[in-house]
Amino acid sequence: MLVDDVVAMVPSIPGRRVLLGLAGPPAAGKSTLARRLVDGVNDRLGAETAAYVPLDGFHLSNAQLDRLGLRGRKGAPETFDVDGYLHLLRRLRATPRERPVYAPAFDRRLEEPVAAGLVVPVAARLVVTEGNYLADDQAGWCEVRDLLDGLWYVDTPRTLRERRLLDRHVSGGRSQEEAVAFIGDSERPNARRAESGRVHCSRVVAAEGGA
Repeated sequence: MLVDDVVAMVPSIPGRRVLLGLAGPPAAGKSTLARRLVDGVNDRLGAETAAYVPLDGFHLSNAQLDRLGLRGRKGAPETFDVDGYLHLLRRLRATPRERPVYAPAFDRRLEEPVAAGLVVPVAARLVVTEGNYLADDQAGWCEVRDLLDGLWYVDTPRTLRERRLLDRHVSGGRSQEEAVAFIGDSERPNARRAESGRVHCSRVVAAEGGA
């Protein structure tokens, strides 16, 4: 059903592109859902109709986090380049479109953003973007909503989210104790911040798996 609804959003007018945002707390399943929606649209309407661009590519590098003293808060709103993300959304909405738009990706093995790791083809008529703070009220973030044609909230029980986060951080090299501490000190406050934006979303959906 969700794929049907997203297919219905795809514009038939050449040159028009719509942006769908998925907001929600860490490990809610946003990236898994976003990829499933993009794959579903492309299966129905043809390759390169839809593209996926997550907020995660706009994490500040570890070097910048160290410079700012924010490494222990990685994933918090202040550890993202929100202005860069806004600039990308404006580029994606702009017409005419003559060249593909390249966007940064995030490598979980390196725990670093990777420049031009993703591409939005010229032919793409739908872009699905996702991130913790797309529905946030604070300075910079509150501008995101005006650039989206739709904004959904991905809802997942806290116990499941935190189990996924524990697995993620341990797989990434933290000890069990370090992972539990990071979840308590950083991930839970980030989740509460993301949850506060739920009221700004037009739809609440449940997703399985993924980040």
